[in-house]
Amino acid sequence: MSAEDVGEGAGRRLRIRHETRVEYAGAASSSHNELRMTPLTLPAQTTLDARIEIGPAAQSWSYWDYWGTRVTSFDLMEPHERLTVVATSLVETAPPPPLPEAPAWEAIADALNATRLAEFGFATRRTTVEDGPEEEARAAVRGLGPHDAALAVAGLVRDRVAYLAGSTGVHTGAQEAWTQRAGVCQDIAHLTVALLRRVGLPARYVSGYLHPDPEAEPGRVVAGESHAWVEYWAGGWVGYDPTNRTRPGVSHVVVARGREYGDVVPHKGVYHGAPSGPPRVTVEFTRLT
Repeated sequence: MSAEDVGEGAGRRLRIRHETRVEYAGAASSSHNELRMTPLTLPAQTTLDARIEIGPAAQSWSYWDYWGTRVTSFDLMEPHERLTVVATSLVETAPPPPLPEAPAWEAIADALNATRLAEFGFATRRTTVEDGPEEEARAAVRGLGPHDAALAVAGLVRDRVAYLAGSTGVHTGAQEAWTQRAGVCQDIAHLTVALLRRVGLPARYVSGYLHPDPEAEPGRVVAGESHAWVEYWAGGWVGYDPTNRTRPGVSHVVVARGREYGDVVPHKGVYHGAPSGPPRVTVEFTRLT
């Protein structure tokens, strides 16, 4: 998703409805599913209500995964020709907190080597880049402190990669987006994460939502989609939305964080049976305050 102005100011209360429909050419005899669709409660975000409806009806159970995401899991053991998942949440958001005081680069390097931050310092399949992008990123951050360096990296990515809906798929990697100079928010986030790590900043991928119309009046339903941005560590985790060149604000809602998209997929699973078509996904936002 791209927006000209994601808006700041006072907090918001948002209702989000995320529906996924999968239809099979015949009957699927069984399926095993994981959902990451429940927004987190954080200092600048409170989830007031969250529920998931599954059709056909299935018993589900929830747990927290390794990365701190709420996961809903369920199995369907009877034949079914379609699967519908509707996740509805009510979230209050607040403006982001002030930036933490950034430690020296040497202290960040020490933390990378001695803590769990190390997991956010290495490349994954989707966050691997070649030497050329890394060299440009290192040149862009030369002489800068950590916060300014993060902005420089995000700006470099956005200058090089145009937002183009439908230009890539979920398996696209950071280098491919850099090479073709186009991508969606997922690609821009992967590339930003990759280069932040290359210049020495721990970085993680964030999956969630962005209300597409910050000026929408309360009560109006607005069609949207999922969104992706990044967080980097500089004395504390700091969010940045490189697609929109802004810090996440009151229109952003965090659902999951991880090393890359593979850690935060909203709906994944396996099934036995007839082939399925691509899932049909709709996301609707209603601003209540």
